[in-house]
Amino acid sequence: MNVLFVCSRNKWRSPTAEAIYKERQDIIAKSAGTEPSARITIGSKLTMWADIIFVMEKDHKEKILERFPLEAMDKEIIVLNIPDEYQFMDPELVETIKASVDPVLKEYL
Repeated sequence: MNVLFVCSRNKWRSPTAEAIYKERQDIIAKSAGTEPSARITIGSKLTMWADIIFVMEKDHKEKILERFPLEAMDKEIIVLNIPDEYQFMDPELVETIKASVDPVLKEYL
């Protein structure tokens, strides 16, 4: 299963989520950002690649649906509601991501 994590600048939250799930054998995890200044910017290819997309904020989901309506049409996009107040691999961020993402992944795998 291809899992995409999205935040604004692909600097802290989504790369942390990617790092958490990258070692799992049952999924392929990638991350991207919605802003032009993002380390990796989400595009139509990544949107089509993903089986499920986890976004950190509601705004990220809206941007994906606005920019890539056809590619995102049948995608499950889940809003995690994780604010941009953490550094990369912050223990609280790691725990918050796991608590939100793990139950969803269990439903799909």
